[in-house]
Amino acid sequence: MSKQRVTNVLTLLTGAAVMFFGLTFLLNPDGAPTGFGIEPWPQGNADGYFVVKGVRDLAVGSTVFILLALGQRRALGWVVLVDAAIPLGDALAVATHGGTIATALSVHVSAAAVVLLTAGLLLTERRTHPTPAPAGQTLNI
Repeated sequence: MSKQRVTNVLTLLTGAAVMFFGLTFLLNPDGAPTGFGIEPWPQGNADGYFVVKGVRDLAVGSTVFILLALGQRRALGWVVLVDAAIPLGDALAVATHGGTIATALSVHVSAAAVVLLTAGLLLTERRTHPTPAPAGQTLNI
């Protein structure tokens, strides 16, 4: 399997995962927080956080898919690299707000590692440009 195919699979998985989390927080706010790592979860008006998180995750996932579909792999690499701040921030929130270090590391830091790996693969891909035909020759297509 080529590096580009591996990168495509990782990119699709990271984009799909973040969109899944976003939809889950929007459509199932009672069940979505399970496994995030912070207890107790916001209730009452504070559960508006779930809408914020859901919309954020859908926007991030959509950006990944749009850049992938447009073939903007270099820009996609930079966006995915910046997006790694999200699970790292989530890990920090878990670790500093009553969650366990084990959850912060196993859930959020591991997600950040996959995102960083994907960004690294995207940013180190070689650009492929068509080789021009030598002067006086035509390309047979």
